[in-house]
Amino acid sequence: MSIEKFIAGKISHSGKDKGNISKPIVKIGIIGIVLGVAVMLLTLGVVTGFKKEITKKITGLTMDLAISNINVNPSNEPEPIKISEDTLKLLREIPSISHIQTTAFKNGIVKTNTENEGIILKGIDKNYDSGFLKQHLIEGKLPEFNDSAAGKDILISKSLADKLDLKVSGKMLIYFISQHEIYDSTVRETIIKSEQRSRSLTICGIFKTDFSDFDNNLTFVDLKQIQKLNYWEPQMVGSYEIKLKDFKDIELCKDEIGTILGYNYSINSVKEIYANIFVWLDKLDINGVIIIVLMILVAVINMITALLILILERTNMVGLLKALGMTNSEIGKIFVYISFKLVGKGLLWGNIVGIGLCYLQYYFKIAKLDSSIYYVDYVAIDINWYYILLLNAGTFITCMIMLLLPTLIISKLTPIKTLRFD
Repeated sequence: MSIEKFIAGKISHSGKDKGNISKPIVKIGIIGIVLGVAVMLLTLGVVTGFKKEITKKITGLTMDLAISNINVNPSNEPEPIKISEDTLKLLREIPSISHIQTTAFKNGIVKTNTENEGIILKGIDKNYDSGFLKQHLIEGKLPEFNDSAAGKDILISKSLADKLDLKVSGKMLIYFISQHEIYDSTVRETIIKSEQRSRSLTICGIFKTDFSDFDNNLTFVDLKQIQKLNYWEPQMVGSYEIKLKDFKDIELCKDEIGTILGYNYSINSVKEIYANIFVWLDKLDINGVIIIVLMILVAVINMITALLILILERTNMVGLLKALGMTNSEIGKIFVYISFKLVGKGLLWGNIVGIGLCYLQYYFKIAKLDSSIYYVDYVAIDINWYYILLLNAGTFITCMIMLLLPTLIISKLTPIKTLRFD
């Protein structure tokens, strides 16, 4: 053991003396680091967890990428598209794509004895990835599909069921406006005809995602129903939804799909479709960074104060060591070792408190939220060990660099000034 470490150990244990005024200051400094690290870990867990939960809900209902017709008709419903099997095979060979499914949307109006409500029907088929819907199904079952006939099941949200007083196995009468091309013999040309159509569908189940943007009006039906309502051929769909293996590859995959399809189709990522939500989520990163920076500053200021008092309290010892031949850098090492021990202790307990609180929220969901505002009914937590290690390393390095500043005062202390009153 070096002499610097030996002296640093003696100084650390001497803090137990009753007459030592640095003892409470050092404790306050350590507590400051503990609280700062705990708050930073909670901030990191909440920000990343909230973003992950919201992104999972959006992509669970809409997938990561959507291929649709480049044209949109006046009713805001997409025109049908049909991609050949050869082209779909090329798309499936893209490494980052894990699943491709066909869907279509249709606007409708539900009519009950007391209410009329506008809804959006999302047509799906047996190839649809229903894992997300199964997780959020609270009553009944998912729609069933028949290879020959169009299924008459409809899956609705709890919000819609409560609003219209609908139950599982009940009937829903829905009205639509359909447009299709017909030949008008009077003018001898093809025209677009609009007509009112209706369907009576059976409620097969009720889901609840706590995402009001979807729960308020989104329903799920057999894709064949929408194809028939719109007079589409069986191969025509509203869009192809694509799920990626890694959400981070969304822009790269979009470019690869564009290279294969060319400019005949509209390719939109979920970030573009719901740009306002993702802009909001990105702003959370800024809030998280501000909190983390402020907590690091608080921890650093507390420890600088504690170390400065330790040095000033031991000016006599510094003067004696200089008189015995120790250099400024060697004496500085003594206080660096002390700083290392104090910061390490603060980080250790800060991690225990912070990670412990994160796990409590992760498993027991103690802190609740208003889902109508935040889209989730609890504070979501994501425990990412890579980010935790990065945060600890950054905090430790920043504290140690800043704690070198108080040791500069050692060079100003001389044996003559520090020992003359002894």
